[in-house]
Amino acid sequence: MVLLLGGLSVPSLTGSQHRRRDNAGMQACVKRLPGCRPRCRPLKAPAMAAPHPQEATHALDLPDETATAALARGLAARARSGDVIALWGDLGAGKSVFARAFINARPGAPEDVPSPTFTLVQVYERGPVPVWHFDLYRIERPEEIIELGFEEALAEGIVLIEWPDRLGPLLPPERLDLRLEFAAEANARKAEMTGHGAWAERLKDSHAFA
Repeated sequence: MVLLLGGLSVPSLTGSQHRRRDNAGMQACVKRLPGCRPRCRPLKAPAMAAPHPQEATHALDLPDETATAALARGLAARARSGDVIALWGDLGAGKSVFARAFINARPGAPEDVPSPTFTLVQVYERGPVPVWHFDLYRIERPEEIIELGFEEALAEGIVLIEWPDRLGPLLPPERLDLRLEFAAEANARKAEMTGHGAWAERLKDSHAFA
């Protein structure tokens, strides 16, 4: 089965988020993992908080994928509902490695975490707070994310965003930016965490994240 979303042909996958428009207007229909009922409600642009003047940056050297996963687990242990973590970096820099370790570090049994390159968003019911994993590489306009349930994600869950530059002005100002860059060694990465707003204060304990 193929869905058309924002001009893209998107294959249907079990447990993925799908959005459609009905003839009555713009509606968001959410198909969750088994045991969760679909919910539909009118779409509207997400309410964004005013930019916060606070900002703090912390750099880390990650010698291998194990260190990247350890950083993800440290952040996952401290993440809470409403948190937005924007993952920046080139293809292969480790964004998906981070997301996989982060999601499996939340409450619940270990599970496969594929990159949602084609489905655009995947929701994981991990304990009381769901994790919404967005991959925006294929979207053409920032407004397309509204049809993916972005407002609901911000209101009820923890949000991981790969390719956050695609959001433009819709990128929430209250967030943690994690930038991953290649290092000299093949599996090593350089990580830079920048906290905006309340995240600036939370980064004071950044030594505990790695």
